Amino acid sequence: MSLTSVIITGGTRGLGLGLARRFLEKGCTVTLCGTTARSVKKALGELEAFSGRVYGVEADVTKRADVELLLDTAVGNAGRADIWVNNAGNSHETAKVWELDGEVIENVLQVNMLGVVNGTVVPFLAMQKQGSGKIFNMEGLGSDGFIMDGMSVYGTSKSALRYFTRAFAHEAKDSSVQIGSLSPGMVVTDLLLETLHGDSPESKKKRSFYNIMADDVETVSAFLCEKMLASTAHSPRIQWLTKPKILFRMLFAPFMRRDLFA
Repeated sequence: MSLTSVIITGGTRGLGLGLARRFLEKGCTVTLCGTTARSVKKALGELEAFSGRVYGVEADVTKRADVELLLDTAVGNAGRADIWVNNAGNSHETAKVWELDGEVIENVLQVNMLGVVNGTVVPFLAMQKQGSGKIFNMEGLGSDGFIMDGMSVYGTSKSALRYFTRAFAHEAKDSSVQIGSLSPGMVVTDLLLETLHGDSPESKKKRSFYNIMADDVETVSAFLCEKMLASTAHSPRIQWLTKPKILFRMLFAPFMRRDLFA
């Protein structure tokens, strides 16, 4: 019996790298991609203990040919593609839309939107032919309509991602391929840390909030990995920070002594 073949875009750092480690610990084969050869090499070095079951590709998810190369690499090494995670994403500094450089806006929208379209269509066509497969798109701030000043462009991209995932799943309802989404909540990664600026009053307020609502990569990646492997629904939405969890943390915030930034 062949090992489960998992592909993770943006798998060289943060939650993507955490997911790669968790899937490898579960005995899966993992193929990840990053935007530079250096980042891929670094990630593979961190996963050295799993040598022989983890592979890396330099790829730009906004280019269909690069995504096809990622797929071909996974299939060439593992024989098939079972789970595909569209984790690659870009953010921007906390600033009003009109304060952002045009190239920054374009990059965020292309990676977070076009990258997900490419990363859904390419594996879907391959999984249709093999008769099964799971594709999961990573949600983020804005997916549920929440507005945070200074994060409008990023939030817009994630709101569009959620619509696209639901719409694609609806169009593919007669296929044997699962099209789902992952809602990790707030995770302490580089993207989250970029919203903090020194010891300004606003940053202190954000740190206090994050210490209540955020979680580390290890915790969230373990949960998401388990749920993806076990998922049988056609259009699953796997959510870590649920409303009951949020309510519980808000109620017990005065008694919590968490410091995720120590």
